[in-house]
Amino acid sequence: MLFALLSPLLALIFTSLPHFLCFCCQSSDWPSLSSTGQMKWQKKIFLVLIVICTVSLLLHHGGHFTWNMEAFRFGCSHQSPGTKPKHTNIVFLKTHKTASTTMQNILFRFAERNNLMVALPVQACGHQFCYPRSFSSHFVHLHTLRPNLITNHMRFNKTALQRLMPNDTIYITILREPASMFESLFTYYSRHCMSFRRVPNGSLEAFLAEPSRYYRPQEVESMYARNTLTFDLGGDKDRPSKDLAYAHDFVAEVEKVFSLVMISEYFDESLILLRHLLSWDLEDVLYVKLNMRTESSKKRLSPGLPEKIRAWNSIDAYLYEYFNASFWLKLSDLGLDCVAKEVQLLRQAQERLMRSCFGGKMPLPRPAAEIKNKDLRPWQPSDKVDIVGYDLPVNISHEAQEHCLKYIMPEISYTRILLHSQSLRHRQSFQNRPPQKSHTLQHHMRTTLPRHSQVHRSQPALSVAQSPDSGTESKSTAKQSEGTTKLGL
Repeated sequence: MLFALLSPLLALIFTSLPHFLCFCCQSSDWPSLSSTGQMKWQKKIFLVLIVICTVSLLLHHGGHFTWNMEAFRFGCSHQSPGTKPKHTNIVFLKTHKTASTTMQNILFRFAERNNLMVALPVQACGHQFCYPRSFSSHFVHLHTLRPNLITNHMRFNKTALQRLMPNDTIYITILREPASMFESLFTYYSRHCMSFRRVPNGSLEAFLAEPSRYYRPQEVESMYARNTLTFDLGGDKDRPSKDLAYAHDFVAEVEKVFSLVMISEYFDESLILLRHLLSWDLEDVLYVKLNMRTESSKKRLSPGLPEKIRAWNSIDAYLYEYFNASFWLKLSDLGLDCVAKEVQLLRQAQERLMRSCFGGKMPLPRPAAEIKNKDLRPWQPSDKVDIVGYDLPVNISHEAQEHCLKYIMPEISYTRILLHSQSLRHRQSFQNRPPQKSHTLQHHMRTTLPRHSQVHRSQPALSVAQSPDSGTESKSTAKQSEGTTKLGL
């Protein structure tokens, strides 16, 4: 894309260069130069040609040089991650209503570009790892074993993930300010979470006035109604608000495991930290916002409600306050000026991407019913919530269509397509193995990962069309393994 923008300028330079050389040769000043002076001029011109050709080649192969040169020009070269190999073994704990779907899309695209394996759920789990059950390797599709990345919704289980993932895996998650997050959860899951369905007229004010009147801790989807972040991280969502010792110990355990805790309100700054942590390039963290609600689907919090929300979700509030503070310490260590400049570069690249994908204009999000491509329609949680998506214009090139499609693809469609492509790759590699090794591999799979009988007994198979976007399909009757302090241990 960037090469296409700069190619006219490069063409002008190349076409003008012969005329420039001819002019120099015919100039009255040229004969007056000594032979040594002429050789110096020729060397300079030759060096200019080499530089132009090198820049042209690097721009043509992905724009990495542009990103590094811009970072260098803005004084960030000493911190540029491009000097180290990109880190590819990653666990991203996808929390609820935190911009995590956009982050998941970044990871999916990175995996495809770099031919990495993404762990994906078995069919019985839908597009999530049988959430809200605690994560188990039994929930991972056999065709996606030996993964580099894992990013679909799960309830965190450190022990199970460490057995599944390589030893050098980096753990990342994302948090959101609890008041705005709870409003989103209340609206999004108003038809799915019984604690919310009991509230007269779907009133958030009524729920927060007497939350214990409507909340049932043991119900399958009760995690949406209290301390959702804590639950997703494997903690006890129902610890008393006054149990500060538990909150302190839980935060310490999270900090020990997760190398980066992103903050939703500062998503671009979070991506800069991520880029440096993983030694990624600018193009690796480009994104289009996904799974957004319309403004009419959002409720304004009246005065006093944010305080009530934080009191009801006290462990989530403790988590957020702690990691928001540590987040800014990380930004300071990197250099706030450097971060601000890289954010500017990121946003400029975002705008170029959006314009190239949407026919030179900034896109307008569309209601799902207006999107022609069914694979691009986001899941709608209820008739009271409008989740918008995008449709690519028909007048862009086929190459642009291929490039841009994955940026705007919803989670469910992308998970299905990724599973299909990885299953094909698995079958091809399996067929190419010698017979005795294939037999050994099958035996190894049976012994290390038994058949998913437990999953099938408690999880009815769901089609993609039936699967909701954020975990409501997992109607598990198994008891939730709560009450642990150490991240699902």
